[in-house]
Amino acid sequence: MEFYELIRYRKSIRNYDPDKTVAEDVLHRILEAGRLAPSAANRQPWKFLLISSAEMLDKVRMCYKGEWFRQAPHILVVTGNRDDAWTRKYDGYNSIETDLTIAMDHLILAAANEGVGSCWIAAFDPLLLREALGLKENDEVFAITPLGYPEDSYQSGHAKNRKAISEIVEYL
Repeated sequence: MEFYELIRYRKSIRNYDPDKTVAEDVLHRILEAGRLAPSAANRQPWKFLLISSAEMLDKVRMCYKGEWFRQAPHILVVTGNRDDAWTRKYDGYNSIETDLTIAMDHLILAAANEGVGSCWIAAFDPLLLREALGLKENDEVFAITPLGYPEDSYQSGHAKNRKAISEIVEYL
């Protein structure tokens, strides 16, 4: 898909075909896009956890109550270690959220390019998720997304409703 068309039409998917898993080579290309994302000082403070086994899916699905979330055959969890991220010396700003946002954006755009649906979720229970994944104390869960193919009823091709560029851009 042409890049500008991709960002114009990519949508959050909330209805997945539970019987259609994503091929390993497609998942690899999606994960590779996240791996190649830029990060402050090239620290790459992330880890991508791809959950596909029935046992782990059951555990991870407890952290978010949306029924549609249970349909997806894969769940991707983006984590990062704040200690590994770059910190600005002037004010102590730590880049972990910025770095992981960029990686997550690369991942969901790559998924859309492959025809794989995703939905960026931040409204999950982090304590349940941390426990399910057995994360270390310094590992932070940043975002999760289901990965899967939309159900046949999904309608694509509708442009997003966004503010006009004149409302959000100032030329100085």
